[in-house]
Amino acid sequence: MGGNRKERRAAGQRGPKSDATSTRAAFQPSTEIDADGVEYILKHPDRSGPKGKTLFELAEERQRELDKGKPARWNTGEGNTPAGERPSSDEDPIGPLGDAMLYSFSMAILHVTLDVAVYSQYREAVIWGEIFKRAGSALPIFFLLVYLTHVEFSNRFPVLRNLLFFAGAVAAGCYMIYSGNKHGYFYVMKAAPPVGALWIWSVVEMSFPYAAVSALAVLGYSKWNGFDFF
Repeated sequence: MGGNRKERRAAGQRGPKSDATSTRAAFQPSTEIDADGVEYILKHPDRSGPKGKTLFELAEERQRELDKGKPARWNTGEGNTPAGERPSSDEDPIGPLGDAMLYSFSMAILHVTLDVAVYSQYREAVIWGEIFKRAGSALPIFFLLVYLTHVEFSNRFPVLRNLLFFAGAVAAGCYMIYSGNKHGYFYVMKAAPPVGALWIWSVVEMSFPYAAVSALAVLGYSKWNGFDFF
């Protein structure tokens, strides 16, 4: 009994070491490779694409199923605006009233700038009180003109709107050049700032082709009559 116990204990102490030794001997590293390994390395990857539906296709199908339960024309991409009317998303975010305020104050500042430029051209002392008074008098007119040309009714006829600004730009530009060459400095000091502001505003409001043609028309008028820019 005792002898058997000693033998089992000795066998247990030798067992793990011998198993580890045999395991290390069985998995010795090697630089050799068989034919299956070579075929596995040289095998090309599968580039034929997915065999089933992709995630995008599954998501699109799911979205179509969800859309079936929604009311007609719910999608904003299709638009709910009746034919012939502008979509609400295309409207100016600040509206014609906001445009009128923004443009009119900008034109008033331009009026002051042109007024100072004319005073400086004729080497007159700048009288700021009169300059700001004239700009303040022109401000309501600028506001009304901008508001009337930015309402929805005016935007329904883009060609007519461009033609209107084209005529105004040509008339204002030609008048500016004519008055600067034919009238005295006092008349020019009074007329140039408001007319110049309206001229620049008309060019800004037009589409680029109309604005370019109007500038060429004013330049041609000046060259034809032998007038100088001032």
